[in-house]
Amino acid sequence: MSKIDDDAWLYTISSKRKLIDFNFKEIWRYRDLLLLFVKRDVVTVYKQTILGPLWYLIQPLFTALTFTLIFNKVANIETGTVPPFLFNLAGVSVWNYFNTCLTTTSDTFKTNAAIFGKVYFPRIIVPLSIIISNLMKFGIQLLIFIAFYIYYYINGAAIHVDGSMVFFPVLVLLMGLIGLGLGMIISSMVTKYRDLKFLVGFGVQLLMYVSAVMYPLALMREKLPKIAWLVEYNPLAYMIETARFMLLGTGTFSWFGILYTVGVTLVVLLLGIVIFNRTEKTFIDTV
Repeated sequence: MSKIDDDAWLYTISSKRKLIDFNFKEIWRYRDLLLLFVKRDVVTVYKQTILGPLWYLIQPLFTALTFTLIFNKVANIETGTVPPFLFNLAGVSVWNYFNTCLTTTSDTFKTNAAIFGKVYFPRIIVPLSIIISNLMKFGIQLLIFIAFYIYYYINGAAIHVDGSMVFFPVLVLLMGLIGLGLGMIISSMVTKYRDLKFLVGFGVQLLMYVSAVMYPLALMREKLPKIAWLVEYNPLAYMIETARFMLLGTGTFSWFGILYTVGVTLVVLLLGIVIFNRTEKTFIDTV
């Protein structure tokens, strides 16, 4: 029998893969499936709920209101000339995108075990669909922020959009990529260590408090200089601080912080891809 050339096949499924394998060509072939997963994520999250998609709006509004009452009214954290509610809403909206990307992606293998065990497709499509679907939710929340921004601006609040706003989509992309990378790492670990899942929610809450979501980065440096390094070495803090600088004209913009954030994001993303690709070969035996 003549030997069949591997190039004659459209797909070659093999357990032997490169250390870093992000097959864009294969993902593009499965783009219809990617869009189908995106639709599933958007439609089914609040299916059979009373308020439905309104939860996209209610959650950031109530969180920003709670932060305003506790941190600004009770703890007297100042936000300069920016209204405290708008300050918190900006931070919460950006943080929520990372939060939902991380927490949803971190359960990829367990949630989709039935699908992964029956049919082949690039597994990374599932976490990618989560990042894209959450981007749509973030867009809805951003519209609510814009509505309140216009309201406060009309009423004379000292806020303005900085010229660096043109790079805001890049900032959002970084938030999604670092959430994707961390989520894939956690999802891979959860297949063997089930109790890690219970620590994710708690850990994300702690991470929020060291990510400058409800306070200016400069305040941490001024009030708690001994532990300020916890925030300063957190790339998420730079992202949220930069987002507020772009959206409200408050806070600081640091090129070092941006370059540091890009570097950490790329490292986390590549590490996530490596661990995810290695885990998908054997996860079905441990899930």
